[in-house]
Amino acid sequence: MTLTLKNVSLRVGASTHIHPTTLELKSGGFNTLLGETLAGKTTLMRLMAGLVQPSDGEVWFDGRNVTGVPVQQRRVSMVYQQFINYPDFSVYDNIASPLHVQRLDKAQVRSRVERMAELLQLTPLLGRKPGELSGGQQQRTALARALVKDADLVLLDEPLANLDYKLRESLRDELPRLFADRGCTVVYATTEPTEALLLGGHVATLREGAVTQFGPSSAVYREPADLATARVFSDPPINVAPAHKRSDRIELSDVVNWPVPPSLKALPDGPITVALRPYHVRPGESEGGVKVHGRVLISEISGSESVVHFELGGLTWLSQAHGVRSHPVGDQAAFALDVQRCLYFGADGRRVAAPS
Repeated sequence: MTLTLKNVSLRVGASTHIHPTTLELKSGGFNTLLGETLAGKTTLMRLMAGLVQPSDGEVWFDGRNVTGVPVQQRRVSMVYQQFINYPDFSVYDNIASPLHVQRLDKAQVRSRVERMAELLQLTPLLGRKPGELSGGQQQRTALARALVKDADLVLLDEPLANLDYKLRESLRDELPRLFADRGCTVVYATTEPTEALLLGGHVATLREGAVTQFGPSSAVYREPADLATARVFSDPPINVAPAHKRSDRIELSDVVNWPVPPSLKALPDGPITVALRPYHVRPGESEGGVKVHGRVLISEISGSESVVHFELGGLTWLSQAHGVRSHPVGDQAAFALDVQRCLYFGADGRRVAAPS
């Protein structure tokens, strides 16, 4: 089954909430919408579901124009970040509610509810009411109700955001397998680049209501089409700095430069923008990188990783590396830029070269 948006846009008054968007989302893998809060992910999902009608364009599903078809007449399930449950129903009845609408017999209902309850670790809670549950348990109940419906289109709007870390990791691994043989189209919204990569499939990056790029998740991450996509698909934020191509050198400053990569040889001399992810800015005198020194502004330890913000050429740079390292604030520290991983962008923000 395929969900196709054909030049769909949404305007509210003088404001454009979704810019003209054309996408083809297929079954057989996850389709992830990746973007910051208020980038337009939820609005785009509501357009897909039929909860909102587009100002222009058409929504097609499985070869049929469903633009004007109300959501009640579509086989759609949607789970929001904020859980929604029937307060007077037990957990069992909340999960079973869409199956009763489908008029399934009691044996089928019980079998499917128990399977979902086991997957989402809700079996001991089936007799309780939502008001007796924790926030994470209520979100799992809402997720189970959406999954048990066996819909043609499943829209998951940051469904794991309110769950504890261990359950979130477990479900993130399980969800792709759960949908693998269902034949439905799955759309998953997230603000986290790591989550998009872990889920696999395809990703659409969104920024201020516009889809900046769509394709296989790993390919979009490695080869962002423009600087906007590179920013969306980087956490921690990607390092961005003005530079200059001069003859056979890339000049970041008077003292920091490196050879022009082969993919940039034909580019005319002039200003460009260099972008480098924090994992490719290594602390210390690492071999194989361009050596720089910067004044430490912030030094943090996050689990088994060290994060350092440092000043270089009047800009704040970010380094993130495995291991625990001490970097006193105010000190000059050494770093190595893995320039083979650099992304280069022109004045229009489009990528002019990928990492070699």
